[in-house]
Amino acid sequence: MFCPECGSTDKKMVGDICIDCFLKDFQMIEIPERIEVTICKHCNSKLEEGKWSESNLPEEEIVYRALERNIKINDLVENEIIDLEIEQIKGSTAECVVIVYGEVYGTGIEETHDVDVKIIRTACPTCSKIQSGYYESVIQFRADNREIHPEEYEKADKIVARTLNKQYKKDKLAYCPQIAKLKEGHDYYIGSLKTGRKVANALKDEFGGIIKESPRLISEDKSTGKGLYRIWISVRIPEFEIGDFIEYQDKILQVEDIGKNRVVGIDIESNKKHTIPWKDTESIKVIKKAKDVEKAGVISKSPTTIQILDPTDYSVVDLEVKDNLTDINIGDEVDIIKINDYYYLLN
Repeated sequence: MFCPECGSTDKKMVGDICIDCFLKDFQMIEIPERIEVTICKHCNSKLEEGKWSESNLPEEEIVYRALERNIKINDLVENEIIDLEIEQIKGSTAECVVIVYGEVYGTGIEETHDVDVKIIRTACPTCSKIQSGYYESVIQFRADNREIHPEEYEKADKIVARTLNKQYKKDKLAYCPQIAKLKEGHDYYIGSLKTGRKVANALKDEFGGIIKESPRLISEDKSTGKGLYRIWISVRIPEFEIGDFIEYQDKILQVEDIGKNRVVGIDIESNKKHTIPWKDTESIKVIKKAKDVEKAGVISKSPTTIQILDPTDYSVVDLEVKDNLTDINIGDEVDIIKINDYYYLLN
């Protein structure tokens, strides 16, 4: 057989033509002369097939991956080796060379393509939201029937920051664009509702209290006609604090611990520990604060009682000594609390 294009009769034939004529117009790969890559100028996320994906890759690596993704290798090519080179970067355009080595029908060939990769920098939807101060939830940090102390605000700020830092690994909207410091408490504006709920639970775990959510309509999605809401999340911490005195089921307890699911108190008469589920805390009545504890000097002692001077009028008061307080001696100062005109000796 002879090749109708070159007239050769001694070469390998591919179909109706010889291998040389076949390879003359054969391309091992297809690749566009210009490739555009859209990345976020803030977080380096990459837009691919209409979806943003996190990459955090250096610019050169983004260029190499764009080249690889756009190469289509002909099925006839075997043992291919592809070299990618960035010759220079001018502004936002990388001028590249793609060199291909391979075999087609047992014949080794080489092919070179010049490709420009244009990097388009914009802002991804998440970063656009962050730049605009976008938020989906507001945490309202409040206390029942009392002011929140400066040290409680300081602790709450640290809890919020720690939770946001932990959440940021999986939620880029885990940020706080604003803290409104109001007379009644702090409002923490949180980027995402998911993280807002994590923050609210973290505050409740530390301070106890009750969480309630209240959605507020802010606008309407024109494309769907559905309402767009922001969620206000109230974290209301209890009126009582550790060290305060509360009445619960006719017992007077001194608060020892406050947790996310319960309150622990010590009966100031029997010294027994009681655990109150949080759902029952509405039955708690605060009767004295920790700051109301007074000190009194012991002026006399018997096996079962001690005598103190009333801190108010210096009259003599007899107090029963509990088993765990038998080491009190004359001249010692003891802690006492006056409730319903009766003095209780405290541990």
